[in-house]
Amino acid sequence: MIDRWGHESIGNMGDESGELLDLGALLRALRRLADLSQRELAARSGVPQSTVARIESGQAVDPRFRTVERLIRAAGSTLGVAAPGEPVRGVEPARDDNRRDEAGRRYPAHLDVRKVRTLRDWPGAWWAHSYPLPPERWPLRVPEVTYDLDRGRRDERRLRERLRDAVRIRRVTDGVPDGCWRLVAELPDGDPVGELRAHERSLDLLLGEDLADQREVVLDGVLVAPRLRLLGIGRRLVTRLAEETRRAGLRAVCATAEFGGIAFLQACGYRIEWRRPQALRFDHC
Repeated sequence: MIDRWGHESIGNMGDESGELLDLGALLRALRRLADLSQRELAARSGVPQSTVARIESGQAVDPRFRTVERLIRAAGSTLGVAAPGEPVRGVEPARDDNRRDEAGRRYPAHLDVRKVRTLRDWPGAWWAHSYPLPPERWPLRVPEVTYDLDRGRRDERRLRERLRDAVRIRRVTDGVPDGCWRLVAELPDGDPVGELRAHERSLDLLLGEDLADQREVVLDGVLVAPRLRLLGIGRRLVTRLAEETRRAGLRAVCATAEFGGIAFLQACGYRIEWRRPQALRFDHC
């Protein structure tokens, strides 16, 4: 629209559904994709940072079209006009866009705010990496959320998340004997990033009883590429094995683990069974 001074402004801008767009949310989402702070976007576009802040907070009424276009281009995107009924490529809202700090301020959109679920999620919990302390003795108060100020860490985290979302699990049957499972986690280009192997065992031979109708599987191992660990890929492999064996009519999946593998399997729903024999080892001298 044209304002009373003869300048172009955005006015009532809507999407393909006819709903008004939240220009501030759109700009925050674009800044997040481009990994730009308000100051950096302002420097790239030549638009004052105060103007960027007013648009994002909704305080700017009918900002000029050229101003918005400069901001969108500076964020690496383009602004176009679509005819009615023509599909429009949208932008996903910034993560936790409505989350605010204790002072009521919105967190910077480009910092990827995330919840602190364990002490290791928060870089400020230096004591969590050396020795355990009960909460009442923590030297610092643990915040509800955290983020990475280092751009390299943000880029690495975003890359890991994109790869995690792209991973697909499939069962390999070629060259695998009957009664054995080989599950592979791979990227769309076929690059393998994880693998699980398991085999079926006979309880009647193990326990010396006629238990042919009670079959179970032994989990041989789970491997995930180092760059994609701690993203839930291993758990997806273990969950897929549980689904496969349940459909095959098998009663249980057993495993032998040590160190971190015990906590991993317990997180996947396994429980320690003390009545089973302990794992033994023989070393050649």
